[in-house]
Amino acid sequence: MTRDERDRQIGAVAALGERARRALYEHVVSQSEPVSRDQAARAVGIGRPLAAFHLDRLVQERLLEASYRRLGGRSGPGAGRPSKLYSRADAEVSVSLPPREDELAARLMARAIAGSGAEPRRTLDREARAVGAGLGEEARARCGPRPSRGRLREAALGVLADRGFEPSADGRGDVRLRNCPFDALAADEPDLVCGMNLALVQGLVGALDEEMGGDAVLDPAPGLCCVALRGWSRPAASRRPANASTD
Repeated sequence: MTRDERDRQIGAVAALGERARRALYEHVVSQSEPVSRDQAARAVGIGRPLAAFHLDRLVQERLLEASYRRLGGRSGPGAGRPSKLYSRADAEVSVSLPPREDELAARLMARAIAGSGAEPRRTLDREARAVGAGLGEEARARCGPRPSRGRLREAALGVLADRGFEPSADGRGDVRLRNCPFDALAADEPDLVCGMNLALVQGLVGALDEEMGGDAVLDPAPGLCCVALRGWSRPAASRRPANASTD
């Protein structure tokens, strides 16, 4: 990383030191669709002009991206001016003081594994599954004894959120992971990293009660992690065994 790039990234992190600005950033990146100034202001409880100032500062720091679109589906004369909308920027921000090159080391290791045959890949997946099982046990520990399925599910999603996966219900009964914490590596070695992600999340699922239902599957989609949790956002009572009668 060059000095100029390091200075830019430090500036971006420093921009989040202001509480309202950080709240706006966290709200925008938690949404599946771009957010308007009015929506963002209401969400964090501040005035629209102040929200606009902070949102534009976040765009300036390349933490958010701005676009323009008319809201409400109206078009043509009389539809009004397009609204300025905000969404997460593609750029990543990472600061280490003193400077470290952990990402470079990870890239080199990923390339070595990807080019060395099937056995190293199986070893990676086995280790990822073990880490995932540990995350499942962490979710159990958060719930205490005899947790309900809903509480255990929420704890598991909280553990994934803490690791940067940003789980979010998609409205169809599934949970999508809106962020891949290993995106930089996935850009170089998608098959390797997606397989590792799948093994990790399967390890978490496997460490929970079989009664939880659902499963982790590969389902790549633009801007999302390649793994989805099938059947995880439906209430447990709504799940029907595959061989159950529909009469």
